[in-house]
Amino acid sequence: MEDSRSTRFAAIQAELGYSFDGEIKIGGNYVPVVQHGDQVFVSGQIPRVGNTVVVTGRVGSETSVQQAQLAAKICVMRALALLKQSLGSLDRVKHILRITVFVQSAQDFTQQSEVADAASEVLYAVLGPAGAHTRTSVGVVQLPKSASVEIDLIAVAG
Repeated sequence: MEDSRSTRFAAIQAELGYSFDGEIKIGGNYVPVVQHGDQVFVSGQIPRVGNTVVVTGRVGSETSVQQAQLAAKICVMRALALLKQSLGSLDRVKHILRITVFVQSAQDFTQQSEVADAASEVLYAVLGPAGAHTRTSVGVVQLPKSASVEIDLIAVAG
């Protein structure tokens, strides 16, 4: 199963044109991943590649839905990369329990769920049925570094 998960992860990475191998940069006095029993909590991830936040601005005014969907894919790929680093293998991910998708939204923007769909699609594409999850998508006034999207998640490891 790991080979196929790793292969699917690599395929999406190539499709996006960004690498999620190596260190995932965090900023601040916190850890990116905490495991408690079989639950694994991944801190909020913004669409940062290296030192650059690649999608910024309010969705619906400064940034398009399509750009925000790209941001959501990058965020969730970062979360998967952190799970892989922390657990040693994506094969150890037994299930994604929940994701929360924060979308920096223009005042009249109401397509947060469409933005979140892109992250949900990546999780299912990489993990198969184990990637099915509960989800909340919310519009917010601002996110760190003016990121358009931020995503955190909770997984079960085995």
